[in-house]
Amino acid sequence: QVQLVESGGGLVQAGGSLRLSCAASGSIFSINTMGWYRQPPGKQREYVATITSGGTANYRDSVKDRFTVSRDNAKNTVYLQMSSLKPEDTAVYYCNADVVNTARAYFVVWGQGTQVTVSS
Repeated sequence: QVQLVESGGGLVQAGGSLRLSCAASGSIFSINTMGWYRQPPGKQREYVATITSGGTANYRDSVKDRFTVSRDNAKNTVYLQMSSLKPEDTAVYYCNADVVNTARAYFVVWGQGTQVTVSS
């Protein structure tokens, strides 16, 4: 079994910064792409950013130049540094990972979500 545990959410004023972390644990053989998604109030979950095991990052347009995704492969952890936060960034943020477990089975695993609230 593989789990993702997120941390780092909270309440911040517009223009502020937060750093989210997501650590994978369990019967992990390898992790390919890791990423972040969010679900704003009353809306569907949406893509935020992803990063491959080789470090290639991609972002949704609205967060480019404000958010940075990174990962520590040795720790099976992905981070999301969020700066210049806006009220429209308010959402539950979920991390996601493409995992191959020790039985060589492939899974897409989701974290439990962490709330980010940006006040105006």
